[in-house]
Amino acid sequence: MSDRERKQRFQRGPDKGRDGHGGPGRDKTRDKSRDQARDHGRRPPRRGRESGGDGPAILYGWHTVTMALANPQRVIRKLILTENAARRLAEEKIDTRVAPILVRPDEIDRRLGPDAVHQGLLAEVEPLESPDLDTLPQNGIVLVLDQITDPHNVGAILRSAAAFAVKAIITTARHSPEATGVLAKSASGALELVPMITVPNLARALNELNDLGFMTVGLDSEGSENISAIPLQQPLALVLGAEGSGLRRLTRETCSVVARLDMPGEIKSLNVSNAAVLALYVGASKLGLMG
Repeated sequence: MSDRERKQRFQRGPDKGRDGHGGPGRDKTRDKSRDQARDHGRRPPRRGRESGGDGPAILYGWHTVTMALANPQRVIRKLILTENAARRLAEEKIDTRVAPILVRPDEIDRRLGPDAVHQGLLAEVEPLESPDLDTLPQNGIVLVLDQITDPHNVGAILRSAAAFAVKAIITTARHSPEATGVLAKSASGALELVPMITVPNLARALNELNDLGFMTVGLDSEGSENISAIPLQQPLALVLGAEGSGLRRLTRETCSVVARLDMPGEIKSLNVSNAAVLALYVGASKLGLMG
């Protein structure tokens, strides 16, 4: 791409302001994204854990942003790039879909904080539409998270879920992190691959999954059996509790069975994201999903 073509493709934002960008007003941008959703025959996405209030979800980092750009279901409201990131996108022929705003790296640093590894890319996006429980497929695995609040852990669980073709992740509307910022960066693009469903009451959602034919297996160090010894069946819902407190009492009582992950070493407990990937491997293997 020539310098002239690149200049035509990218617009430069003003340097003033903490956000380091100008552009249209917030209401106009939201109206445009809703019009885009209607043009594609979809209803505007319901607000889930991807944004606080009416604000956009914030995505940053190379994999996170480029996966969002490649997802036709994701509405991009604003794309902010450094010149180096813009050059890399052009070299790799990645469609930006909207006219990016070029800023200095420190403009993105000021917005996200100095510890955010943004790699020169930041996107404001509309949340993805969240499916209903009764639309989940009657095969494979879903993950249910019982008040896991650390965004790094939830992001890592999302990444593992994408690797195991998990059908959805179900979490609570309260006591769970928003699917934006640190969580999205930790997920490394998996937000675009694994639907997230938020529910107001986890026990009620588990009851609905039971009624829909799911085998709901809670994972707890005090579970009655080793998960590898239990005959599992599809559709399977693996239920993970928060570190320290584990599964809540009502969650345990609502699961079809509560199982443990037995390990031969001196340490018998794992970080919840590590426990998730181990449980997914056991579950996928026993269900014949690894092929």
